[in-house]
Amino acid sequence: MPIINYNTSELDLMARLMRAEALGEGDLGMLMVGNVIVNRAIANCLTFKNIDTIKKVVYQTPGGFSGINSTLFNHAATTLEKELATRNLNGQYYFPATNALWFYAPTKGANCVSLWYNQQLSGKYKNHCFYEPYPGVCNELH
Repeated sequence: MPIINYNTSELDLMARLMRAEALGEGDLGMLMVGNVIVNRAIANCLTFKNIDTIKKVVYQTPGGFSGINSTLFNHAATTLEKELATRNLNGQYYFPATNALWFYAPTKGANCVSLWYNQQLSGKYKNHCFYEPYPGVCNELH
């Protein structure tokens, strides 16, 4: 059973965004981006108040994802990409993105900064640094 409601269009949107943001990070990297997408839809805190659907998460402005501007976002998701997104939507989480609401890729050779949008670093996977709210800030995530 999914942890948030979605339709087939939103599944495709999420899978396309996961690909656009993390194709080079492999399946696990895309799953971690998927965790961030789902977390934003359930958080209802900080800049994610009333951002409660996959479509709202994908197209949130300001504060959305740069991947929507990538050519990788413009094509229909593959069966595998939809399967990965479905895993996220069914509640599979992957550390360090378990409670993350943000991620970014630092310049090559640079370390992750300790704070991003005033939230703490939860860890790094390949080229992405993940950030989660402090306990008590977004109770839905902790």
